[in-house]
Amino acid sequence: MKKSTYFWIIPISLCVLFLASILHAEPIKLTYSNFFPPSHIQSILAQQWCDEVKKRTDGKVMVEYYPGGTLTKSKQVYDGVVTGVSDLGTALFAYTRGRFPVMEAVDLPIGYSSGVQATKVVNDFYNEFKPKELSDTQVMFLHAHGAGILHTKGKAVRSMDDFKGMKLRGHGTSAQVVRALGGTAVSMPMPEVYASLQKGIIEGALYPLEVNKGWRMGEVVNYVTNSHAIAYTSSFFLVMNKQKWNSIPSDLQKIIRQINQEFIVKHGNAWDESDKIGLEYFKSLGHEVIELSDAESGKWKDSIAPVFDQYIEKMNKKGFDGKKIVDFVKASLEKNL
Repeated sequence: MKKSTYFWIIPISLCVLFLASILHAEPIKLTYSNFFPPSHIQSILAQQWCDEVKKRTDGKVMVEYYPGGTLTKSKQVYDGVVTGVSDLGTALFAYTRGRFPVMEAVDLPIGYSSGVQATKVVNDFYNEFKPKELSDTQVMFLHAHGAGILHTKGKAVRSMDDFKGMKLRGHGTSAQVVRALGGTAVSMPMPEVYASLQKGIIEGALYPLEVNKGWRMGEVVNYVTNSHAIAYTSSFFLVMNKQKWNSIPSDLQKIIRQINQEFIVKHGNAWDESDKIGLEYFKSLGHEVIELSDAESGKWKDSIAPVFDQYIEKMNKKGFDGKKIVDFVKASLEKNL
């Protein structure tokens, strides 16, 4: 009897220890770097994503959020995720010009009308091409802002003649647009634009309406030119360190993937809602909204044609089918009107 009792005590003890280890297992802790300031709607959404992950994994995955570039600056975010400075990160592809040549196609000035539309296009595009340039991270999801249009300080731009010679902030594709229209492009990240406009280092910038409130830019510009015929977008990523992602159990990965799909929609809608708020704020300051005639819009559109040609030529040299890539973006735009 004693031998039989002893035989059962050992496995039962092991089971108790195993269950205790599960119940008291340490949560998986992640860090998330974001360049948006804490008060920006896109930063608020990022915090909500972190909270949702914690909630729906029952606290098994915890995400510590670092907004405002406090962990890695905007240009360092992607490499910071690759090297493990942060486990997750959000920034623009355009902030590391040349690093993501395939994804640059989405930012071309094809006449975007909304953030919902641009967000659908960038996710359609990624799902179609799955570019290798993103293979060193785990892509959570992508989103993109609404129509990037012209804002100026001190000088109204009603025609291309007014545009010529002006110093305007442009990054990535928007810099090419500035040059194609006759302006001088000055590259700088968004956190530097306010002071640069204030000090007269630049005379304007191409950006979506939401920036007028979200980044307080309405305080330092006077005019917006509704240049929607050439409107570009900037596409954003949320990526995770690949090793860290692979260390997460598959059941928890499934939950996070579902949350990602939901937040694609949330981010797209938020861009449009914040554009409305940005326009209302801009107008409340007594600033002027300039509408281009159809004829003038046509001139602007014709002038930026070389931007597409240059992209196609560049991609062909890299061994891609540049025209196929551009045609897909344009078709996706039309599909998602």
